[in-house]
Amino acid sequence: MTDPHVTEVAAWAYTVPTDRPEGDGTLTWDSTTMVVVEARAADAVGTGWTWAPAAAAAVVDDLLAPVVTGRSAVAPRDAQAAMVAAVRNAGRPGLVGMAISAVDIALWDLGARLLGLPLTTWWGAEPRPVPVYGSGGFTTYPDDVLAEQLTGWIELGLPRVKIKIGESWGRRERRDLGRTALARRVVGDDAELYVDANGGYAVGQACRVGRALDGLGVSWFEEPVSSDDTVGLATVRAAVDADVAAGEYVATLADASRLVPVVDCLQVDVTRCGGYTEWFRIAALAAARGLDVSAHCAPYLSAPIAAATPRFRHIEWFHDHVRIARELVDGFADPVDGALLPLDAPGHGLALRHAEAERYRVA
Repeated sequence: MTDPHVTEVAAWAYTVPTDRPEGDGTLTWDSTTMVVVEARAADAVGTGWTWAPAAAAAVVDDLLAPVVTGRSAVAPRDAQAAMVAAVRNAGRPGLVGMAISAVDIALWDLGARLLGLPLTTWWGAEPRPVPVYGSGGFTTYPDDVLAEQLTGWIELGLPRVKIKIGESWGRRERRDLGRTALARRVVGDDAELYVDANGGYAVGQACRVGRALDGLGVSWFEEPVSSDDTVGLATVRAAVDADVAAGEYVATLADASRLVPVVDCLQVDVTRCGGYTEWFRIAALAAARGLDVSAHCAPYLSAPIAAATPRFRHIEWFHDHVRIARELVDGFADPVDGALLPLDAPGHGLALRHAEAERYRVA
């Protein structure tokens, strides 16, 4: 084939209300915003997205699209390097990094579609089922709603589930432990039980709560303290039996390198870290240190690269992202036997339903 070039990059933002109030140990929210990017070349369209404020769409339009348009549509790594260079004065982490991620995902999808290959195959791997875990269990949920959600995941065949904790000291700390005990009763002794404090605890409290969680068979303690507190993460890791995990806010390879020595499993969010391009670099760093990698959120976008990643542990089957994808995206599928199989289609096989999404459009 001739070398096609990117002819257009466009972005839209959609804000979708939650199905009920949601919250964790540090934040509450009532909507989720999805910023979608489409990249075009020849007669193909590649799609990517991130979960970010609507302003990320303006970053795509103003800073990223001009440096990507006209480039080879089958050289996404070169395009990512150009985007990183273009945002030097805007700052790469956070909003800008999320915008880069969405464009990078769209470009990889575009290139694979032009080549007629599933992404996993283009990356030299055999598509395979990747384990997933149910994730939600928000602190805003009353006990009956929490139990209903947990039961639904078990009935779906997910042998791993995660709830939110980390609210505060005293009475709220007791509520964290009570909700975790409830979760254990609902899912039984055979399911893996995970918790996520979203950095809500101080170090001493995280150690104390973590030891109590050990007694409930919790095997995954996510962000017990802030991911910026690497000393604190190491302290908690030494004090508890559960695997300590962090990494969802990693924006660069350098960010990941600071977490690698202090966690048992490194989380990577393909919609935040710089897309598929940066994911592979981060995963290689983790593998070099003997660490597993876990995908934070965005399950459908994560499945193809998870299947091509060594030492990959599992994908987060996050309630909001699954719910929104089911409504707005073509190509979603349910896990089978606790695992998600990348789609047997060119690219990642996903596409936005523009007509259904239009009522949520904010940019």
